[in-house]
Amino acid sequence: MARIRRLQISNFRSIQALDWVPAPGINCLIGPGDSGKSSILDAIDLCVGARRGGTFGDMDFFALNVDVPITITISVALGDLPLSLMDIDVYGEFLRGFHPGTGEVEDEPRAGLETVITLRLQVGADLEPVWTLFSERAEQQQLERTLPWKERAALAPARIGSFASSNLSWSRGSVLNRLTDERAELGAELARAARQARANFGNQAAEHLTQTLEVVQRTAQHLGVSVGAMPQALLDAHSVSIGEGAIALHSETGIPLRSLGTGSSRLLVAGLQRAAASAAPIALVDEVEYGLEPHRLMRFLDSLGAKDAAAPLQVFMTTHSPVALRELSGSQLFVVRSAPQRHSVMPAGEANEVQSTLRKDPEAFLAKSIIVCEGASEVGFARGLDQWWVSLGATSFLAHGGAYVDAGGGSPDNSLIRGTALLNLGYRVMVFVDADKPSTAGLAEAFLAAGGQILTWRPGLTLEDEIFRHLSEQALDALLAKAETIVGAELMNAHIQTKSQGRVTLNDTRAKRLVDGYSPERRELLGTASRIRNSGWFKSLTTYQEVARDIVGPSLQNAEPGFMAVTNQLWTFTSAP
Repeated sequence: MARIRRLQISNFRSIQALDWVPAPGINCLIGPGDSGKSSILDAIDLCVGARRGGTFGDMDFFALNVDVPITITISVALGDLPLSLMDIDVYGEFLRGFHPGTGEVEDEPRAGLETVITLRLQVGADLEPVWTLFSERAEQQQLERTLPWKERAALAPARIGSFASSNLSWSRGSVLNRLTDERAELGAELARAARQARANFGNQAAEHLTQTLEVVQRTAQHLGVSVGAMPQALLDAHSVSIGEGAIALHSETGIPLRSLGTGSSRLLVAGLQRAAASAAPIALVDEVEYGLEPHRLMRFLDSLGAKDAAAPLQVFMTTHSPVALRELSGSQLFVVRSAPQRHSVMPAGEANEVQSTLRKDPEAFLAKSIIVCEGASEVGFARGLDQWWVSLGATSFLAHGGAYVDAGGGSPDNSLIRGTALLNLGYRVMVFVDADKPSTAGLAEAFLAAGGQILTWRPGLTLEDEIFRHLSEQALDALLAKAETIVGAELMNAHIQTKSQGRVTLNDTRAKRLVDGYSPERRELLGTASRIRNSGWFKSLTTYQEVARDIVGPSLQNAEPGFMAVTNQLWTFTSAP
């Protein structure tokens, strides 16, 4: 079963240069819009697909540059070759060696390397595509060879697009023609059916078109044009040509399966593609989630072999669906990045911090910027402030392509390690953590040196400490009222008494507020009491989102300057496009 071992693209659409060694199984491409994901699929289809020609235009050239000697060049090194393509007498000068460890293709095959053959598509300023086999030694000897049509048809990938109905008939290139060696071989019968259709239509049409036909007969006779005794209204022989493409799948009741919904069609074709894997082992799927509900999308991915230990197909797909990402592993996920002169495709990898993010916050991999939060409190706080700023006319962090990741609490190390993994994949990352626990020596420094940002409070303080110590007294009134609606005055009072060794109550605090406000000692006590482990007053994403949006945001202008400095840093990160 042929597999693409290496893909090289130059000067094609948004891609000036790309050199990628794909995985033998699922290759799910993700990245920002216009990063070239669909162009990679198109490049594979154009180079390896069974076509005798193609329509290219200036828009297919990088930066619309068609100046000589600029050419579109797409090279695909194919491995796991059928015996017919390893015939030394026919293809000897074009057989090359692939090193699976390094991904390098050597021009001469040798022991320890997989034998591969490189198919190359080039398009110059004349816009005429040329497909050839390529090796450096053949080029030096000025040898040229192309693949026979039969071989190209066998290698051609199946494209499972938005409209999969073409694969539900026996048309050329359909997956149905690859399932078995059976062929309809009904040429004579199909021709007879076409003739019968023409005759039957003529018999019926003559009854309704008699007057028109008589006028045609008289006019022709008057002009000396021979049409016989009487012309007929028959179906045009050129229009009634029935080939094997007219044979389509139908249900038991005779309903064409082409009329299935988009999701059902794609699901069925994916299953058929897997069944035909030995004859058509490569599949291309753009926007894999299109037309599929989450449960059917999961089944669709299963059909393509996403959960199989030994991949039945080599699949190249794109997605913008968190559901799809959650079903895949990091080894099946590839991040496409566009640099000024070169594209890169980076595997997400199977590290624990990648896998845990995929399972809990998969939408982060579809973002441009990510805030990795120590826990749900920080996620809610950041989201709430973003909503407050949006209410003032700002553009949402989400609209800028942002996402939040919950690192699950505990040590700040968890957030920094997860942030580093995302940073290494090319994402813009900020880590948002409390300052009551130190991180492992060197971890934060390495993260910052790699280009990450860290948002934290003053030394020794947590989020609860900061909001109770450094917001206005009116804001504290609102915080206490909010806490009472969530956990009740009785639990709040118990926490205050516990943390004050029984010296202070909730009623004492409120009475003291009416006389001389909240003292620094009382503010510190409230912050500590509000964050008792597993019983915090605001310990949920939704609650902290409301606290930040409805209390903290409106109070920022009156907050202590150090607190404002931290929230300003958050604003700077989230407001950047």
